[in-house]
Parts: sequence; C-alpha cells; structure tokens
Amino acid sequence: MDKQTVKVTNNENVVIRFSGDSGDGMQLTGTLFSNLSAILGNEISTFPDFPAEIRAPQGTIGGVSGFQVHLGSQKVYTPGDMADVLVAMNPAALKVNAKGIKKMGVLIVDADSFEKKDLEKAEFKTDNPYEELDLSDTIQIIPIPLTSLTKDSLADFGMDNKSVIRCKNMFALGVVCWLFNRPIDQAIHFLGNKFGKKPDLLKANVKVLTDGYNYANNLHLNISTFHIDRTQELEHGTYTSINGNKATSWGLIAAAEKAGLELFLGSYPITPATDIMHELALRKDVGVKVVQAEDEISGICTAIGASFAGDLAATSTSGPGLALKSEALGLAVMAELPLVVIDVMRGGPSTGLPTKTEQTDLLQALYGRNGESPCVVIAASKPSDCFHYAYMAGKIALEHMTPVILLTDTFLANGTSLWKLPKLAELEEIKPFYAPESLKGQMKATSRDEATKIHYWAIPGREGFTHRNGGLEKDYERGAISTNPENHQRMVDARAEKVEGVANSIPQLTVEGCKDNAELLVIGWGSTYGHLLSAVENMNQKGHRIALAHFNYINPLPKNTEEIIKQYPKAVVCELNSGQFATYLRTKVEGVHFHQYNKVEGQPFTTAELEECFENHIK
Repeated sequence: MDKQTVKVTNNENVVIRFSGDSGDGMQLTGTLFSNLSAILGNEISTFPDFPAEIRAPQGTIGGVSGFQVHLGSQKVYTPGDMADVLVAMNPAALKVNAKGIKKMGVLIVDADSFEKKDLEKAEFKTDNPYEELDLSDTIQIIPIPLTSLTKDSLADFGMDNKSVIRCKNMFALGVVCWLFNRPIDQAIHFLGNKFGKKPDLLKANVKVLTDGYNYANNLHLNISTFHIDRTQELEHGTYTSINGNKATSWGLIAAAEKAGLELFLGSYPITPATDIMHELALRKDVGVKVVQAEDEISGICTAIGASFAGDLAATSTSGPGLALKSEALGLAVMAELPLVVIDVMRGGPSTGLPTKTEQTDLLQALYGRNGESPCVVIAASKPSDCFHYAYMAGKIALEHMTPVILLTDTFLANGTSLWKLPKLAELEEIKPFYAPESLKGQMKATSRDEATKIHYWAIPGREGFTHRNGGLEKDYERGAISTNPENHQRMVDARAEKVEGVANSIPQLTVEGCKDNAELLVIGWGSTYGHLLSAVENMNQKGHRIALAHFNYINPLPKNTEEIIKQYPKAVVCELNSGQFATYLRTKVEGVHFHQYNKVEGQPFTTAELEECFENHIK
C-alpha cells in the first residue's frame, strides 16, 4: 500500500485520551500533543487526570494516569465526553477507560503489556480483556508492541532497561502524530525545550518519536487517519496553549505592571495550587518577589505585610489552606488592605481527593471567617480566562481596598486551552486607591472616601501619612481602638457597603443560548461553563428553548441578577457540590424556586448527563 491510498477522515473535532501508569509519561505525552495542536491552529481543551498517590503499585487500577485532549476546527468548550482514540499503555488503563471509547473508536494498546500477569494486576478474570469489556465488535483495536519496539529503537544507546522503557510514550506519540497528520518537527522542538539540558535523553526521545511516526507511516495500521482543519474563527494575534495556574500567574504579573507596583506572593506548597508559586518564582526578571513560607498562615501573613508596605500582594492555596488562612484573612478585612487570595479548589474534606476537582469551597470563601467579614469573591471559567480574572482580582483589590478571593479548581489549574496573548496597553487601567494629599498630617487607619466607603491606602514612608493599623476595631472618626457598640455597627456597615459597591464596577450578568422565551434557565458558576454551554447549545439545536446564565462575579453579584433570573419560568443551578451556590442565591433572590443538579465525584460534568438533566426538567 503506498501513502496515497491511506484514507483520511475529515473531522470538525476529535477527542483523544492517553492513559497508563503514573510512570508512563502520559501527562507529558498529552501536553506535547495538545501544544502541537494549538501551534497548528486548532482549538483545544484538555483534562489531565491522575491519582493522588506518588506511585501506586505498577499496573494496578489505582495507579492509572490519564490526559484527555479535545481538538477542533470550531470552538471547543470542554475536553469531551467520549474518546475517538484511546491510547492504553496497560490493561489497567484499558479497564478504567473502556466505557469512555466511542463506538468504532480507535484503541491503541501496548501489546507487550497485556501478558497474563498484567491482566491479573488489572483484576481481569479472563485472558481476553476485549471480550470481557464487550469491546471486541465495537471498536478498532490496534495492538502495537510499544515496549519491544522502543527497546529496538534504543538498542545502540547504552541506556539501562528502565530508562529505555520510560521512552515508550514517545513511540506512542509518534504513532498518534501520524494518525492525526501532525508533523513531528514541532514536537521535536518541544522536546528540545523539555530535555535541552540532558542531550543524551533528548536524542533518545527524538529517536523513539521519529521511529514511532515512521512505524505507523510505513504500515498504515489498516485504519483511516484524522484531519482537523485550522480554526477559522480565531482573531488575528499570537496564540499559545496555557493552563489555568500559569494563566493565573501571568494575570497577577500583568495587574502589578499595570498598577505600577511590584508583585509579592507569600505562599505554601499545596496540590493543586503549587504551580502558581513555581511560575511566579521564575519571574524575578519583572520584579516578582516570592516567599515560600513555613505554613499556610505564614504565607498569608507575609502577603498582608507586603500589602501594608505597598505591593500588590497575593497568596495561593487550596481548600485546606484557605481554612488555615481564615483568621489572617479577617485581619486583612479589618485592616482594609488589598490582597488577592487564590483558592484552587480540590476534592475534600480534609485531604480528600487532592488531585481531583470540585467546587466545594464556595461557602467557605463567602462566609468562612469569624465576625462580619465580607470579601469579594470571583471565579474563573476556563483555563485561559484565569488570566483575566486574576487580573481583575488585582484590580478590584487595589481600587476597592479589600481582600479578593479568586476561585479556580483542579480542572482549570491543570487543564489547558488556546489563549490569545493580550497586549498590556489594551488591558483595563488599574488605579490604586492612594490617600490624597489633602489628608497629609491627618491620615488615620479609618480614613476613607465617604461616598464609596473605600479606605485610603497610605504607603509607609510617605511623609505626613503616618498611621497605625491592626486587627482591633477602630473608632470611625479618630482611628483609635474602640469598643463602642454604635461605632462597631457603623464600621461593620462601612466595610460591607464598600464590598457591595464593587457591583457598580463589574459587568452585568449576560444570558447565552435561547435568551427569549426560554423554557428553562440554566445557572452555573466557575469551571462548569464549558460543559453547561455545550449542553445548552446541543439541546437548542434539537428544538428546545434553554438559556444559560453563568456567574464569574459571586460576591457581590451583578446588579441585574434578580431581574435576569425572574424572566424565566424555571431555573436549575448546576454545580460540582451539594448545592452551595443555589443556597447562596436563595438569600439574594426572593420568590424563585431554584432546582438543583449536583455532582460530587471529583470529576467534571459530562455534556450528556447535563442534557439528560435539562430534558427531565423540561418534561
């Protein structure tokens, strides 16, 4: 068969999942393939999914690590429900993902890893895993001896057996590049960035990648290849593939640059937020200062000190860390200092499911502090818009002199999407709320603009603006410590009014889908956006009338929230918790019965389950 006879199938979008042991390099393989697709002009959405154990027993179901990529020539909102192509490096990976392969999808397996002992580790009861999983007649199975072919490829490299076997993911990537008509030149460039300081390892991985591509190209594997056109809807500009944690980091950097301030991060390592600290620690070239503190409390306290000293200050954490930071966060509320707190939510409670995703910290972010302690709470929706909402968190904190909690989650933090790099000049202006010259010699810890109740920011060292601040309640007029009951009420009201005033500077709530005469209003917030929008669009294409109202600004809510919600006869709130946003909305919007669709499995929604939910509510 010559190359011209290979059948090529044109697709608008394709989903591929790489799966294997934690040591099989599936995260690297998926990242390289998704980056390559982004460079070639495709929309992408990814979902890395890996176990919490550092290394579960090899070949067992508990140790399976996966990376799913959805790429398309049209807008892509989710990593996809079902895979067109599954790469399974062992029987455990096949068993975990068997239900997620589309009918007549392609299954590529490492034939060398399907021996009897491998099947037993994965708890198969027979010697034929395909029949046992009812896959024999429903998918295209492509067994490739990845391990032995990799050993042959590197026979002359003098590497030990363990190091050789670890390169087999590159052989699989080469096969997949052929399957998707991807040139491997760019993949080799990415490998150069990854292994540039290890030339021998780089050479070995490039050799295996190339041999994998040539193997598939020469044999053609008796299947048609996939072709996905470039996305035509992209605006002119420079694009890259970016994950949520990196986008969050860059958003903070941009906010500091725009405000003319240095950025300070005081933090403590915690999954899945640690990459924010890692990324910012690399940015000394733009004046970023990072302190890895000894614990979560120290992390936020160093940030509060940096804020008092005049930096844009931030701290990053996940749910357990937010709990530990709660007392110091109350100090920032009382002292009325700008502070950005990033909570990358994960499965809980306690240590919970640290590598899985949930939206279960919402009520903690809203209310998890002692006393009347209001904070601004916002949430990102996509890996790429983590940049925008980190930027907006910095802007709101500096312009309204308040702590801002930015909620992302594991799905956003580790997932990637295509992102257009913005120009700093095009970003919204940030004007820190500095004390005016008219307060010189009269500055107090309670000095504020009476119209907005926003506290003035006086940086230490500014002549004539010396003042004392702290965690005790202060007299509204004099700034001295006060326990007067009426004064405390006045101060509580002022701090609350300041936060509520943020609603005047945030966008109005918008509606997508069938805006007029909808039978059902779907409500969501944060990272569920892509799945909800996909489900709503699919249902509307079937002739239903469904609208979507998705929230990024949570406290305060957009000013038109009640007006929008009351336009529709029925509303269902969908979230990855037991109903926290629905509970919150009931306190803000009276006279509306909020239906709920909730899931707490450590996994994102699927579009299919949401469509079923909406159909049931319409019926």
